[in-house]
Amino acid sequence: MAGLLLDTGALYALADRDDKWHAQMVAALEGRPGDRVVPVTVLTEACYLLGTHLGIAAERRLIRATLEGELLLEGVILSDLERADQILEKYSDANIGLVDATVVAIAERLGIRRVVTTDRRHFSLFRPKHCRAFELLP
Repeated sequence: MAGLLLDTGALYALADRDDKWHAQMVAALEGRPGDRVVPVTVLTEACYLLGTHLGIAAERRLIRATLEGELLLEGVILSDLERADQILEKYSDANIGLVDATVVAIAERLGIRRVVTTDRRHFSLFRPKHCRAFELLP
């Protein structure tokens, strides 16, 4: 699948105009064709952060963007959870969490190579099964 997989940091930066990554995130998405895939784990985490730090209106804008098809919500299936568990084990020294591990698992399942993220530290470590490394945007 061609497209972009967005992580929590990307969604937060897009929503917060004062975030240091905001302009870079907007520029990274402009003019890039393909689906903007968001794992349900990412949506949940992003909604929590937006609601906590920017308020319920920001959280609802993200929900509406998903409902209107701007973002393609991708569920976590059992094989993703199994793969996430393997990733958590493999990278146990790097303090990887479930959300990041599911991003990797879903990217592998869907064949997505480009990840939109602010988390260079973790996502540059990963060696996904379907490619040498992720292309990290911005």
